[in-house]
Amino acid sequence: MTDKKIVKDIATFPGDYLMGGYHQRNHSDYDKNLCLVSQDVLDFVLITQPNEWDKLKKSLSGDIRPHFLERVNYEIKQHGTLHVLRKGIKDLGCKFHLAYFPPATGLNPEIQKKYHGNIFSVIRQLKYSENNENSLDLCIFLNGLPIFTVELKDPLTGQSVENAITQYRSTRDPKEPLFAYRRCLAHFAVDPELVYFTTRLEGSKTRFIPFNQGNNLGAGNPPSWNNFPTAYLWEQIWARDSVLNLIQYFIHEYEEEDEEGNKTGKRILIFPRYHQLDSVRRIINHAKVHGSGQHYLIQHSAGSGKSNSIAWLSHQLSVLHNAKNERVFDSVVVITDRRVLDRQLQSTVRQFEQTLGTVETITENSQQLKMAMESGKNIIVTTLQKFQVISEQVKSLPGKNFAVIIDEAHSSQSGEATRHLNTVLSASSLEEAEKQEAGEIEEDIEDRIEREIRQRGQLSNVSYFAFTATPKTKTLELFGTKVDGGGYQPFSLYPMRQAIEEGFILDVLQNYTTYKAYWSLLKKVKDDPTYDRNKAVRLMMSFVDMHEHTIGKKVEVIVEHFRNQTQSRIGGHAKAMVVTRSRLHAVRYKQAIDSYMTLHGYPFKSLVAFSGKVDNDGVKYTESGMNGFPETKTAQTFKLDEYKFLIVAEKFQTGFDQPLLHTMYVDKKLKGIHAVQTLSRLNRVHPGKEETFVLDFANEADDIQKSFEPYYEKTILSEATDPNLLYDLQTKLEQHGIFSNDEINQFANQYFSSKGTQAKLFAALQPAITRFKAKGKDEQIEFRGTLSDFVRLYAFLSQIVTFSDPELEKLYAFGRFLLRRLPIEKEKLPLEIQQSIDLESYRLDITGSGKITLNRGQGELKPEDPLSPTNIIQPDIEALSSIIKELNERFGTDFTEEDRLVIRQLEENLAKIPMLEQSIRVNTPENAMMTFREVVEQQLQDMIDTNFKFYKQVNANPDFAQTLTKFLFDRYRKGLEGAV
Repeated sequence: MTDKKIVKDIATFPGDYLMGGYHQRNHSDYDKNLCLVSQDVLDFVLITQPNEWDKLKKSLSGDIRPHFLERVNYEIKQHGTLHVLRKGIKDLGCKFHLAYFPPATGLNPEIQKKYHGNIFSVIRQLKYSENNENSLDLCIFLNGLPIFTVELKDPLTGQSVENAITQYRSTRDPKEPLFAYRRCLAHFAVDPELVYFTTRLEGSKTRFIPFNQGNNLGAGNPPSWNNFPTAYLWEQIWARDSVLNLIQYFIHEYEEEDEEGNKTGKRILIFPRYHQLDSVRRIINHAKVHGSGQHYLIQHSAGSGKSNSIAWLSHQLSVLHNAKNERVFDSVVVITDRRVLDRQLQSTVRQFEQTLGTVETITENSQQLKMAMESGKNIIVTTLQKFQVISEQVKSLPGKNFAVIIDEAHSSQSGEATRHLNTVLSASSLEEAEKQEAGEIEEDIEDRIEREIRQRGQLSNVSYFAFTATPKTKTLELFGTKVDGGGYQPFSLYPMRQAIEEGFILDVLQNYTTYKAYWSLLKKVKDDPTYDRNKAVRLMMSFVDMHEHTIGKKVEVIVEHFRNQTQSRIGGHAKAMVVTRSRLHAVRYKQAIDSYMTLHGYPFKSLVAFSGKVDNDGVKYTESGMNGFPETKTAQTFKLDEYKFLIVAEKFQTGFDQPLLHTMYVDKKLKGIHAVQTLSRLNRVHPGKEETFVLDFANEADDIQKSFEPYYEKTILSEATDPNLLYDLQTKLEQHGIFSNDEINQFANQYFSSKGTQAKLFAALQPAITRFKAKGKDEQIEFRGTLSDFVRLYAFLSQIVTFSDPELEKLYAFGRFLLRRLPIEKEKLPLEIQQSIDLESYRLDITGSGKITLNRGQGELKPEDPLSPTNIIQPDIEALSSIIKELNERFGTDFTEEDRLVIRQLEENLAKIPMLEQSIRVNTPENAMMTFREVVEQQLQDMIDTNFKFYKQVNANPDFAQTLTKFLFDRYRKGLEGAV
């Protein structure tokens, strides 16, 4: 099958079964300057609006067609194609529609006729540019206006959907009129098995999103015995009625807002993902036939775009009519489980508003809610706290029908349990506090609504639409669809695995370690000389006799792990959450963490989150009192970079969205849905965030796995892994003969250099890809599996122990990107396009922390640049070791070999300052030393955040500082003499 064959299939399909069909147009029909199929525009207007056309003719003399087409083009440039198709244009007092949508009812036959006048057309191999002969595989038009562009690829000719994406990024210039933002509604990359789309072309930064049905609860599309797996795209999505429905209700444009709700001026064009489109359409069709009195469960994972799905659903339910042209619901009520109305949700629902006044937000008392429901407001957005009022109103208005949409059927940040919020915890010990709070069951939105519904019974005038990522058993029973055999299932499912594989959330079980496994891994480091033995030994010595209930010892593990392993993640912005057993535990954890960080001079801050008041040794504590500001500002304050730890007791364990959360320290028994919801706080994606980490003091890995199994089955670490397995995997990889050490070094020289280019990174990978393709299928599978194991294991172990083996680090960097470039058998999971996007941004994150180049062959990492003054110094490792020994003996310091690297970094920084070289060459040594000392002091100040211990010891002893400065000055002068 060729690209041409695919294009033919798509181009001719509508005529087989759609009223009106798609028309095939030629290159000559397309105006490259106006980006219009001009005759289609004119034909549509003349057919559907002849009177208005005559009115325009009377206002102008001569041929009015060029004038009208220019006017259409101008309006598209100003407001975008979506606006023009929905709102039409005005020209000299005349109003023209550029599309007619199916009317909500059949009461207007005139509109119905005009709707059938829409003209759909396609052009294959469209030559779109006035500057070159580049062609586009396919362009779809509605009434002469371009709406979708398509690049089609065939793997049998060596190309796939990735090549289509690369083509859009590299050869489809956004400055071309056809590819300008808002001109087309979406751009599709398609092959027989996968579909991706984007609404904005931005060159190499273009982000493509999967538009696939899902396969076996994962990414991709299910195989088809008689057609392409992606045939749904042209058979269903691009069908005439479907396209009009997309434009009328789904494709949406709005102005971006910042976190305070202020407009930023940036326009955003949204196209639904497949599961969003499918779920909303199926719900609407079902409700249209069955009316009110139904229950729907929409189980969509985190990362599903829930707010948009709710907005689409609420607006379409508000205008839904049945076959008798009767309105199905008089009002749509959207409930969110937040005491302060969820700004994102209400903003999203209101942004989708096409008619002003459609959405009513209830922010005041219950009377406002009653009036809104009685007066039949189309869409009412309110909070869970007013659900009882909603239930009473629904029952008291039997002549009206209501749709109740429930946002995220679980508890949020409130931490409200069955106890009264003002109950004061009077436990005198941690153990007693844990026992008291262990018996309290968190009541969430499911519990409260389920209880209310059962009390009032099934009401025929209300339908419930419950959105949740993790439904409880009773949620399935209450809102789910009954199946044969007596069970229940969600009406719509977008599973966790698919969200992970499509790149919308991270797998929080990927790096999950119980404390036993963590301790065992540290012990294994002892006999391995390729790791930082000194750091590991110090850690182990501090863990001796550690009792599992001693908060102070756990705090040491937590803070040191964060400092050594987590702090540098996400470009140095990573944060951590500490999950505690009770509110009293949270108070004492906060105190212990703050004390430990102050004692060691660590520049981190912590926040605590719990409800009510806590009595700790006779002193009453509150969240606001410990943090120093109202608890309503806790989430916002945690966004500040200096705050690294959030210590929680129930609050923020669910419904909290902070993408910079990377690590979680768990000191509480977690089970079932509560475990899934708590750990899922880590799963939000963020640029530079490639993994998460959990260190669990309280749970067994098997128990956590069982909790996740109903939502996503995943094998997690249950016991310690021997770090030496990395060397076994390295040997196995080398035996395949697919890459060489020179190629790894070539890649590393680019990857770790600020001057490295993406093109050179790809070039360094190409020889390995070529050799891989030449291997047999079995060996390809074996090599890929081994490389995947190495990359995954290294990423995991690097969060437990600190490596100082350059070979492993280089192989890890090389292997990560090689995995993304290797061709994949289609029966396996598809290569995720979004991973490829990270190549450039990740490399820049690495270079942002300092310029490091790697020498060829084996050896240590040596920062060098032939164009930099750095080369004037040839560091003598033994001399550095000797000076550390001498300083320790003379001044009683405790510098280690680790600090040798700090001194070398200081030397590197000094060597990059041209004024020092000039000062030494033109001044006496005494005068030059004055300048040198001042620069050293400034460099030490700059290093305070990253090397506080070193800075503290230097700053505390003037004699020591003077000796060190003289040592650095002498080495700098010798380096200059050697360079000459």
